[in-house]
Amino acid sequence: MAIFTIDDVRKTFTNGEVKEEILKGINLSLREGEITALVGASGSGKSTLLTIAAGLQPASDGQVMFEGTNMTNMSPEQVRKIRASKFGFVFQFAHLVPFLTVEEQLMLMLDVSEAKLKKQEQKNEIDKILKLVEMDHRKNAYPSSLSGGEKQRVAIARAIIHKPKVLFADEPTASLDSKRSKDVMMLIRNLTKTLNITTLMVTHDEEMLSYVDSIIKMSDGQILQSAV
Repeated sequence: MAIFTIDDVRKTFTNGEVKEEILKGINLSLREGEITALVGASGSGKSTLLTIAAGLQPASDGQVMFEGTNMTNMSPEQVRKIRASKFGFVFQFAHLVPFLTVEEQLMLMLDVSEAKLKKQEQKNEIDKILKLVEMDHRKNAYPSSLSGGEKQRVAIARAIIHKPKVLFADEPTASLDSKRSKDVMMLIRNLTKTLNITTLMVTHDEEMLSYVDSIIKMSDGQILQSAV
């Protein structure tokens, strides 16, 4: 079932009198419980497409449909609420708050989300998620004592603690070595399937493509090839 539909999305940037079309009519559907990878050379439009789908920037034209609702017609506040309650984000670097423990990182995410849980309920959810990402033994640790792979596991836990419908991952393994990259991708795949999340991922690493369900190859703002 398609939870996300991107219909003829275009993005144009204007620099003085020069207009540059970054996305040239993208059509894409994302299904529940599947990982879709966006691949292509730098400048092909992958990250622009991901940020438009995630509501981080508007499209110049076209529609982004999420759960049957056109996000393009929403106010910035309505889009912000969807991001806070329905979307999770993982980036190349974990961006953990240095003075917060692992548990506190997740507590902060729950506080700013739409989850509205009592403190004990929050602690119970945090324990569950940390166990899923195999970081429950490190919940009182600070980021400075974590390895790169452990930091990314915490970042993933933070992204899914509020039970989002969609996970957006922009180069989630780019800062990791080969072994840790595979561990993180296996974790993302397992969580996508176990929690029935829809995952849209940008990656340059072809070794990570064996973990995804669909591959979308982009070039010059267009989809060249779609493979399942």
